[in-house]
Amino acid sequence: MKNMRKIIILLLVIFLGINTVQAYSLVLPKEKKSVTNREYAFFVGKAQNTEVITINDKRIYIAPNGAFAHTVKLKEGNNRVVVRSNLSTQIYNFRKKSSAEKAKPPLKEFEPKRVVVANDRTALRETPEHSGLNRISHLFKDTNLLVNGSQGDFYRVFLSKNRTAWIAIKDTTEPKNAEEYSTPTFITMNSETFKNASVHTIEFTDKLPYTIDESGNDIVFRVYNPEYSDNSVYTVNIKKPDKYVYKTTLADRGTYVFKVNELPLPTDKTLDGVTVVVDPGHGGSESGAIGCLGDKEKDITLKIGLELQDRLRLMGANVIMTRECDGFVSLDDRVKISNASCPQIFVSIHLNSIPDINMNIRKNRGTSVYYYNDNSRELAQSVQKALLKELSTHNDGVRQKSFKVLRRSEYLSILVEAAYMTNPMDSVLYREEDFAYNAARGIAEGILRYLVCD
Repeated sequence: MKNMRKIIILLLVIFLGINTVQAYSLVLPKEKKSVTNREYAFFVGKAQNTEVITINDKRIYIAPNGAFAHTVKLKEGNNRVVVRSNLSTQIYNFRKKSSAEKAKPPLKEFEPKRVVVANDRTALRETPEHSGLNRISHLFKDTNLLVNGSQGDFYRVFLSKNRTAWIAIKDTTEPKNAEEYSTPTFITMNSETFKNASVHTIEFTDKLPYTIDESGNDIVFRVYNPEYSDNSVYTVNIKKPDKYVYKTTLADRGTYVFKVNELPLPTDKTLDGVTVVVDPGHGGSESGAIGCLGDKEKDITLKIGLELQDRLRLMGANVIMTRECDGFVSLDDRVKISNASCPQIFVSIHLNSIPDINMNIRKNRGTSVYYYNDNSRELAQSVQKALLKELSTHNDGVRQKSFKVLRRSEYLSILVEAAYMTNPMDSVLYREEDFAYNAARGIAEGILRYLVCD
């Protein structure tokens, strides 16, 4: 009888132990009760191969390595989500806030008045929104602006009778010594052409707003003097070189220098003479996205970055790293490091995560490359093509997006999303031993193919 009791106890211990080990675990959500304004609840985790998992009675795909992910549409008010397997059941409660759309603020018209820009590189925008692809230039501190309306927290900027723009009110100040101010006047314009560059100068007695347009075959640089005339626009049209970068500087108060450089092409299929800044995303206290199996984006981006550093140096490039260890580097510091290096190319490395959408694991996966300035589009396309060949990932596209690290026009800049951290199918790929090496090889090959014409 005693032996039988011992056997029963042993079997219970073994059973309970197996049950504990094999039950699924969730990386997301982090809390079982939460209040949110998101459209979807995102469930990311890992399971054992003996489990069958359902979320609100819908069976979930589990990758060969145990990774799974699923989204649940939330309605306003209380939402109860049941995550169940043959080994464990958990209940999550979400309270979704009202999604009533915020009314668009009215446009307020007023008599034109002068304001000045508070800081360097202040965004002048096409629309009164703080994000998106609506930047048309970055103004210098103390630039004179004529504003004649407001909408929300933006001023409407009068440029000419054919064009207006927008600037955040917080980025402007009232002019000092208004009684001493005189309307800026035009002095001279000049253009010079060199072997691999053209330099265009427009001189005024004070700082004025400008815009840059890259549409079509030309780069169009315009300076506006709205207080002098409602159509006082000074324009320079520059034919786009094949591969180019550009920069606007202020030589002194009111003298604008717009320089377009054609990139010198390496010879003999090497990257000799090319400086590349490699920017492994996140780091330190900023983990980035967390994968289904608990992997951290910051660790994978660093592995890829270090492999890319080695690969590019073997090809002859001068490589500058924004980080070489698990340390935090702010976005501003990443930009400062790059600017100080005077590179030809900037590459930021990331892995993607699913946004607030109804996830489709067969669609929201794979590799994508982002750019901001038009001159970086072809580089992004070349790197994307090479990455897909090396990684055998799904083609998630080449897109234009306003990431802070991409907005500089003095060098070509791209942001690589090598795979989706939160897609169970991609988790099989990025956990492979040679993933970082292959990603680095793809990025390096894409850069070489872009710069060195066959």
